[in-house]
Amino acid sequence: MSFDPSKLQSLVNDVHARHKDDTGGQNASYIPYLARVPSTLCALAVMTPDGTVVAAGDSDYRFAIESISKVPTLALALEDVGADAVQQKIGANPTGMAFNSVMALELHGGKPQSPLVNAGAMSSVSIIDAKDVEDRWQRILKMQRDLLGANVALSAEVNESEQTTNFHNRAIAWLMYADGTMYADPMEVCDVYTRQCSTLITTTDLATMAATLAARGRNPITGQQVLNGDHVPRVLAEMVMEGLYDSSGDWAYTVGLPAKSGVGGGIMAVAPGKLGIAAFSPPLDGVGNSVRAQKMIADVARALRLNLYDPS
Repeated sequence: MSFDPSKLQSLVNDVHARHKDDTGGQNASYIPYLARVPSTLCALAVMTPDGTVVAAGDSDYRFAIESISKVPTLALALEDVGADAVQQKIGANPTGMAFNSVMALELHGGKPQSPLVNAGAMSSVSIIDAKDVEDRWQRILKMQRDLLGANVALSAEVNESEQTTNFHNRAIAWLMYADGTMYADPMEVCDVYTRQCSTLITTTDLATMAATLAARGRNPITGQQVLNGDHVPRVLAEMVMEGLYDSSGDWAYTVGLPAKSGVGGGIMAVAPGKLGIAAFSPPLDGVGNSVRAQKMIADVARALRLNLYDPS
């Protein structure tokens, strides 16, 4: 499927203008850095597998990747240990509970169920092939850069804000260690997981990641085959089940695209073989998804009839 760039640009402009001043939601307050990000920021970007990109709004503003970082780490884990091991050790089911739930772990004997909740993301970090903590971090950072097509870097300010407030994640890491589902030193893993959430990206970068997944793992900007194409369906399936936290099912029902959000205000969605969509705005709904970003991506998906479950 091909898209007319001028029509895509017009659609993106219209959708952004329609929602950029929408009210509702509030910035994440439990991480001090995120609470200070201007809530008026809003951006939308679309990229096709040939690298055509259209954007509107604050698309060059750098925001914290947060939970969207779970996708590159999952991709790296699949590359290192394979799909069967990821499913066996981490899981491929929605938890039905909050992304940082301890109860979800307790109900399943310490198995996280999904690599896109905090417990599963830390377990993903722990199974990556690395000789030490810094090697583990550098390999994750490289995968982020390869998927995003940009030289993203750790923000010392975001990392400091996160490392000094991550006590709940530390407790989850120790619980998994006790249950045998943490495969490296739990505090080193929690440290690396916190760092992976603390890189800064733009909405255009995020659209590149989405388009790379849409193109079966080939980055449209760099031309690099970032991950094995056979692993992409596994990533997208996990995104469908747990990508938007507690509202993942509602998103699949109404929009019908694999997506992943982060409490920094970003969301990416993937139309396999067609394009990637990314949006950013800091105010979040009650489960941690950007209010404006959800509306913008949903409007683009409907206008282009991208719903995977629509036979037409």
